[in-house]
Amino acid sequence: MTAILSMSENVADKCKRALVEKPYPPISDYSFIADCHASALVSKCGSIDWCCLPRIDSASSFGRLIDWQNGGYCRIHPVGDYHVSRRYVPDTLVLETVYTTKTGEARLLDCMTMRKGGEHNPHRQILRVLQGVRGKMKLSVDIAPVFDYGEVKPWIRRREGHFIALGSSNGLLISADQPLELKHRHHLEGVWDVAADGRTRLSILWRRPEDLDENLVSPPKTEELESRLEETIRWWEEWSQSNSIVGRYAKQMRRSAIILKGLSHAPTGAIAAAATTSLPEQVGGDRNWDYRFSWIRDSYFTIRSLAELGYRKEADGFRRFVERTSAGSADEIQVLFGVGGERHLVEYDLKSAEGYRNSRPVRIGNAAESQTQLDVYGELLGLAWIWHTQGQSPDDDYWEFLVHLVNRAVRCWSEPDQGIWEMRGPPRHFVHSKAMCWSAMDRGIRLAEELGRKAPLADWKNARDRIRSAIEEHGYDRRRGIFVQAFGHPEMDASLLLLPHSGFVDYRDERMIRTVDAVQNELEKDGLLLRYACGNDGMEGAEGAFCCCSFWLAECLAYQGRLERARKIFQRVLGTGNDLGIYSEEYDPQTREMLGNFPQALTHLSLIAAAVAIEKAGG
Repeated sequence: MTAILSMSENVADKCKRALVEKPYPPISDYSFIADCHASALVSKCGSIDWCCLPRIDSASSFGRLIDWQNGGYCRIHPVGDYHVSRRYVPDTLVLETVYTTKTGEARLLDCMTMRKGGEHNPHRQILRVLQGVRGKMKLSVDIAPVFDYGEVKPWIRRREGHFIALGSSNGLLISADQPLELKHRHHLEGVWDVAADGRTRLSILWRRPEDLDENLVSPPKTEELESRLEETIRWWEEWSQSNSIVGRYAKQMRRSAIILKGLSHAPTGAIAAAATTSLPEQVGGDRNWDYRFSWIRDSYFTIRSLAELGYRKEADGFRRFVERTSAGSADEIQVLFGVGGERHLVEYDLKSAEGYRNSRPVRIGNAAESQTQLDVYGELLGLAWIWHTQGQSPDDDYWEFLVHLVNRAVRCWSEPDQGIWEMRGPPRHFVHSKAMCWSAMDRGIRLAEELGRKAPLADWKNARDRIRSAIEEHGYDRRRGIFVQAFGHPEMDASLLLLPHSGFVDYRDERMIRTVDAVQNELEKDGLLLRYACGNDGMEGAEGAFCCCSFWLAECLAYQGRLERARKIFQRVLGTGNDLGIYSEEYDPQTREMLGNFPQALTHLSLIAAAVAIEKAGG
């Protein structure tokens, strides 16, 4: 259990300021719960300020994270002054928040309920359970759902023993052990008493509005809710403990693996890049993106990290997802998909939302769906290679798909693209993208030779050689002895730290050692790395340090034998997480605040990779 906050950190006062005088708590105030379909963020003040149902990329049902006045929330907190501590129930995504007042202590358990068979038939339920620990306590309960990112206030109707909230294509069935009162047709309120050993439950079920309107669904009984809580804890414990994670950083790796699992979409095997949209890279700026989709890039890295820890089911699930969504043809590959495999993710600005701390625009969808990013070919062949090394070689159909991918890379490698960072300016000849095309051919050649598979090896080898020559001639600064961001762009880019992943250059190659030092020297900011220099992408405004890039640096240093530097960088980046071990996309070293979407898969998977590298380097 984390320590109770001191009197100087009175959370009641902090929450009061956040809720009344200064909305939008720091991103680090939030925890993450999920059921491998949908997810929610819960603040230290016991408020669910972000929840999208029935999927992680659905429109929000509670969404004041991006519009404080109109977005909706579900809050449970003590009446009057209180202190708070929180943790996850070990090896789970069940959040435990402990409230302490002058009169007593109570524990709040929050989860999205899980069950066996829930992969295709989930409960679609938020469950909040209050348990008295000692003394007595009064708690204020506010439930204000607002659908479609704050644009649709639901019609809440009282039924026998429960309430239904209907609006747009959403329906919620809300039930509790203690009374709730309907205020203004859109808002439920209550003041609940909790004494030692007493328990009170709040259940919020998502259902189709027509089913609720026609009384086809009933609220779960008390015994069923208790059973669902126990089963949820057991489900996460069994998943977490299915593989042994050991070493100095086992705690951090296990928590990151659980977060990544929570970001997955069980029916398809897709993994969302983050749970949120439009949390800003600079507060008040316009670098705000929707990350609730499945990127081939991010998901490849996620699978790589989970496979390193032994979670092979997730690796195979994403491999199959990519096959299905691309219809087996390399010509159909795009850089991201909806978690259900959707291809059309048209980006638009949500004009009605004010944005987190007035950071606009609020974007729904992502225009990167139509970008050219050549690194995807190397990532897909890398996924096949990982699977092959684990004893699961491609069958005939999958091999045909891989051959098409490599042939496509052969045809396209010489073109410019938007790169791993999805720059929205003119395309460039990014060194990382070229190296990943090289990797696609290299992995394809090795697979064909090891498996005795038929493939145009002469063409592949010729193209592989031409890519190496092009990079060494145009993507390498001979004067400084380092690789550079892109042809004609001699600046540094943190994506260069990934060159050894592609197999293009060894970690201990002198050119790579100098490149790592140059990246650190030019991009470091208070011990953390920017992904590239500000002003390098054609957009207005600045951004924070990218947490994943700093983990990449630690990984490189570890594999280069520079272990003490690696550990120092690793510890610095660990400090950017919150008290629950959750990481955002970026971090501002000056304000010490998280930035960008949260939780961020790329950060967590990079943490795992860096921890593994440090453990290996340390023997």
